[in-house]
Amino acid sequence: MAETKADMIDLAEEIVRDLELGTVSKWKEKTGGKAVGCMPVWSPRELLHAAGILPVGIVGGGDGIEIIKGDAYFQSYICQIPRSTIEMGLNGNLSPLDGMIFPSICDVIRNLSGMWKMLFPKTPAWYLDMPQSFDEIGVDFFTHELKRLFGEFCRVSGQNPDNDSINRSIAIYNENRSLIEELYQKRRERPWCFPVSEGYLLIRAGYQIDVKEHNKMLRSYIDLAAASDCKAIDNARVVVLGSFCEQPPLNLIRTIEKSGCYVVEDDFTLGARLIKGEISTTGDAIENLARAFIEQSREAAFIYRESEKGGELVEKVKKCNAEGVVCCAPSFCDPALLDQPMMVAAIEKASIPYTSFKYAENTGQFQVIREQAGTFADSIKLWS
Repeated sequence: MAETKADMIDLAEEIVRDLELGTVSKWKEKTGGKAVGCMPVWSPRELLHAAGILPVGIVGGGDGIEIIKGDAYFQSYICQIPRSTIEMGLNGNLSPLDGMIFPSICDVIRNLSGMWKMLFPKTPAWYLDMPQSFDEIGVDFFTHELKRLFGEFCRVSGQNPDNDSINRSIAIYNENRSLIEELYQKRRERPWCFPVSEGYLLIRAGYQIDVKEHNKMLRSYIDLAAASDCKAIDNARVVVLGSFCEQPPLNLIRTIEKSGCYVVEDDFTLGARLIKGEISTTGDAIENLARAFIEQSREAAFIYRESEKGGELVEKVKKCNAEGVVCCAPSFCDPALLDQPMMVAAIEKASIPYTSFKYAENTGQFQVIREQAGTFADSIKLWS
């Protein structure tokens, strides 16, 4: 483990930018285990862990890959994730993976699952059907779906863990979620010591390493950052919304910081913190996972409940003492862009300032975004 905060952030960024999944390969060599890729947003990581499989978060190639082959398989008016994922697959970047999970969060990921099965028929691929009813019917459906998948995971790993083993894995991920929430709470209190770009890298690094190692990394970073000597700046406190699936380039996140904004809440890496609170570790473990998704999941663009959208966002702004909202959604992301008008209606009703822009995961120029975010931060300080 890195000894200084700077070393730790450098290590995390190295892991995040390694599209060859070198950390995953090293883990497999060390343990003899299997690794399965998890497309955004949510996958049953606890079940993979219990089966002796390393869950690996796959969120596209970002700005680290030039898409050439991938453009031949998908139309141009959808988000970047499918094209860059196919590009990485064809280039061999994802060869350390022994399987892929495609959750039904949108038409793009659904179509990507079919394309993946055609191009890589020897690699197991599973379509995870997400619940549409957030009630007991949904719990029953999702429990059945997760049990089906768990059987597939066990066939890949050659292990057959019992209910207690799954509960132990749930407990480890409960600790992970708790540490991530502690990190967010520290950022709300002292955003100058816990920059969003650093927290983002720490959480993204957890997509490629064992959860126990990630817990150690998070704890170490929180302690080091809390002890650091940082000076506060009169930045605007904002909530960033809209990046639930396709992730913004790291330099875009840093651009928002440099524009005069403290990002005190966001929906980056949503899959790592979709579930609020702890998941029960007593009783039927798989049913508990299904119930947690139904009853404890955060407001998200791919989740449709009967309640009016935006209420949780308004409460989040108040809880974080935020002064405004930055709507930052990927181009051509139907769930995020269809969600945005409902979110904007809620924050307008609550008289919360906001601004909005779009990006692509391979965006390289940020001057316009910096000027827009900077103007927004200035207006908050001058007029709010």
